[in-house]
Amino acid sequence: MKKEVSSLKYVIIGNSAAAVGAVEAIRRNDSKGRIVIIGSEKYHVYSRPLISYLLMGKTDEERMKYRNNDFYRNNKCEVRLNTTAVKIDAEKKIVHLDNGDCETYDKLLVATGSSPFIPPVPGLEKVEDKFTFTTLDDAKALGEKVKENTRVLIVGAGLIGLKCAEAISKRKAEIVCVDLSTRVLSSILDEEGSEIIKRHLESNGIMFCLGRQVKEFGKGWALLDDDTGILFDVLVLAVGVRPNISLLKDAGAKTNRGILIDERCRTSIPDIYAAGDCCESMDISSGETKVMALLPNAYMQGECAGMNMSGVDFRFEKAIPMNAIGLLGKHIISAGTYKGDTYIESDGSNYKKLFYSDNRLNGYILIGNIEKAGIYTSLIRERTPLDSLDFELICKMPGLMAFSRETRAEKLGGIRNELVRA
Repeated sequence: MKKEVSSLKYVIIGNSAAAVGAVEAIRRNDSKGRIVIIGSEKYHVYSRPLISYLLMGKTDEERMKYRNNDFYRNNKCEVRLNTTAVKIDAEKKIVHLDNGDCETYDKLLVATGSSPFIPPVPGLEKVEDKFTFTTLDDAKALGEKVKENTRVLIVGAGLIGLKCAEAISKRKAEIVCVDLSTRVLSSILDEEGSEIIKRHLESNGIMFCLGRQVKEFGKGWALLDDDTGILFDVLVLAVGVRPNISLLKDAGAKTNRGILIDERCRTSIPDIYAAGDCCESMDISSGETKVMALLPNAYMQGECAGMNMSGVDFRFEKAIPMNAIGLLGKHIISAGTYKGDTYIESDGSNYKKLFYSDNRLNGYILIGNIEKAGIYTSLIRERTPLDSLDFELICKMPGLMAFSRETRAEKLGGIRNELVRA
């Protein structure tokens, strides 16, 4: 139900997917309240996962925009770009900015995202051309430096590092990835899945030094902990990110690795909400509270925060960890938690692994053929009892025919069970 609360002033710190979700939700309920967006970057809101495609030349800045050019104007947003919030005075309801200005608020959303972790390796300060890979500026800077035959060392073989490697490989650069883990994508793949991806990337010219770490940098060289030396022209640090929690932590909010929020995206401080990569939320597939840095989750959390900020009771309770990534033509989707019994299909190129227990699907890994991933995701999100469908058929050939007649009717036509039974 709409509720007009036009006297309110909403301040949003951050200018990415969570901010968009919040703005769109607020405007559903409050067409007149002031919305102020504070963004530390200088750009119109853009889709961060597309920075690798910009580096590859598969997209441009215009097509990277997460919403059209009229988004701020149509939603009556006051936008302060290239501006960073440095302090929150929760008692006085004031946000202090790096240019000396401040913004008062009635309702505040902190959607500050995350920042790259820079490992404290001796000699790193001697490296001239070093980059991270999480922003549009990162992609543009790398694009200026990496040419054909440029020697690139990427520290990190996770999601960020491998998307960077894919993009750079299109420029015919020489790439070596170093990672302390013995597997690529170790945070989302098991051993067999990781080996499939590693072989695929190696066949495309990307080299790996796994189970090792850099112990020292020099000007154009790196020394690994097994005394292997690597010469490079460009260094990319992609060892992970850390949630930006300091604003709220310093203001007295409860934090762990991320900002702690409830199912309404409220923090422990009244009238302050948080959403996106800076937060921890409940993973319904495992029952654990964790950071789930995913664009869809960020948008939905922002939407949830915006609804509650503008006076409508709203909950976001179906968050699960999920990753969808393509690497040089090989597609991967993973979701949920990897616990319980398993169902496995593998032919060395395509790979499927389902995890289930207690009459529920807990998680899955798909490599290659990902066509029906949405069905598995729905089973996890909805906590669908596996005895309510043909689970053997779902494992082998996911599709609506594995569901009961009533469920098929609901999914296809929105018909309630009672009507079907009648």
